[in-house]
Amino acid sequence: MYTLPRTSTTDMEVTSIRLERELKERLKGLAKNKGYQALIRDILWNYVQQKSGEYRPSLTRDDIRAHISAIAEQEERCVLTGKIIRPKEEMFLGLTFQGDMVPLSLGSLDG
Repeated sequence: MYTLPRTSTTDMEVTSIRLERELKERLKGLAKNKGYQALIRDILWNYVQQKSGEYRPSLTRDDIRAHISAIAEQEERCVLTGKIIRPKEEMFLGLTFQGDMVPLSLGSLDG
């Protein structure tokens, strides 16, 4: 996941978001020493970049452990190239060393 440079909390807007207790606890567990609020900010920035076309791939070919052929059911974006994968288009699902399944365009593993 793309990480932004650290911004001082004094330069941030204060906002409120309500989370289920279980979700908050799970986020804390996933965030470890980073802090769950920083994790939420990273997730939101990643979402904004993907939807705005400013996507910056955070994985490399070396991060992919295995891949399988698939057909996109909805629009996806290749995690290696940033290329849009359209619905019903052939693609790969890549398994990362962290155990995540990620969308890959057909040519993204070449070379």
